[in-house]
Amino acid sequence: MAAEAFANTLQPHAAIDPRPLVMHIVYRFDTGGLENGIVNLLNHMPPQAYRHTVVALTDVTDFRLRVQRDDVEFISLHKPPGHGIWLYPRLYALMRDRRPAIVHTRNLAALEAAVPAWLARVPVRIHGEHGRDETDVDGSKRKYQWMRRLYRPFVSHYFALSRDLASYLLDKVEVPTRRVTQVYNGVDVSRFTPSGSAPTPINGCPFDPEQYWLVGTVGRMQTVKDQPTLARAFIAALAQRPELRERARLVLVGAGPLREVCRQLLVDAGVADLAWLPGERGDVADVMRGLHCFVLPSLAEGISNTILEAMASALPVIATAVGGNADLVTHGKTGVIVPPDDVQSMAEAIVRFASAPPRAAAMGRAGRAKVEEHFSLPAMVNTYRQTYDRLLAAAHAA
Repeated sequence: MAAEAFANTLQPHAAIDPRPLVMHIVYRFDTGGLENGIVNLLNHMPPQAYRHTVVALTDVTDFRLRVQRDDVEFISLHKPPGHGIWLYPRLYALMRDRRPAIVHTRNLAALEAAVPAWLARVPVRIHGEHGRDETDVDGSKRKYQWMRRLYRPFVSHYFALSRDLASYLLDKVEVPTRRVTQVYNGVDVSRFTPSGSAPTPINGCPFDPEQYWLVGTVGRMQTVKDQPTLARAFIAALAQRPELRERARLVLVGAGPLREVCRQLLVDAGVADLAWLPGERGDVADVMRGLHCFVLPSLAEGISNTILEAMASALPVIATAVGGNADLVTHGKTGVIVPPDDVQSMAEAIVRFASAPPRAAAMGRAGRAKVEEHFSLPAMVNTYRQTYDRLLAAAHAA
């Protein structure tokens, strides 16, 4: 199990390890696509290349147990709400003690850590833009553009996880092209695999996929993920095609404040018995193998790990036209793209897939092939490692 430490207990240096240290800084290390990307990076980057420390400005949860290496340090700073300037002395002391070669912050909530990294003379300071949240779903808020420009002098290089986010950095934050690298998330195609000729039953699910057609989603049930639109679309699909009540079933996997909202919508429509809302699950790959169709109803995204996992599982995907979703889903070939917050369009897509299972299955197989070619974990890890290597070599040569 990876070691856990706290930043206010600085450790004396152990035996010298020649591997450069990468300090990954996030707001909170908990279940989520951003954090899952870090887990994949740590688990698949060759251990001889770099050492790693994960710093959460707030808390590190048991999600850290997904990291399979035993040489990764986890640090919780327990930051209270508000600007993190009061953490600067602790971050500075931590960086001077651990002496990272690279500090890699992710998303706006962690970007402020670039300042103490600069003060601590960390050679390479990288910031990653992984996606947006409900406070700025289209990137139009000038306040957040201004904040990113304010921190821009303290950042050496940027990672953008979609074409949309790369354009945002170039056009809105005015980052020079040479300082932006686009990198797609990778998916473990050995873990997320098709079930075979037909979906397999999900442990605990009351609906047998041999008897029912299962459409569903997996993710944190919070505003930006917009699961209520999927619940409403499922209800609308049943209204459009009443015969689907006999065989269509909805699966909403995830925990969060919108879980009860979705449940109440289904109860009010009289279809609660046609849906399963089990809460958070750790067996996401098994859940995917039990579905016939995957839906991502988000209002904002970077590059969605769950879309990649669904495609790797050979599921056709219905996704909203936000962020990097269209980078992943080829409309009409591996799934369909619908407008965000559009119940009618999503309902029509559900009806179309439920009414033509062979065509939907063919789209799923095309999605699997696309993931294998373009979105493998080795490709993602290689991009990160080569960029780390290049920036560190340039910093040493300067």
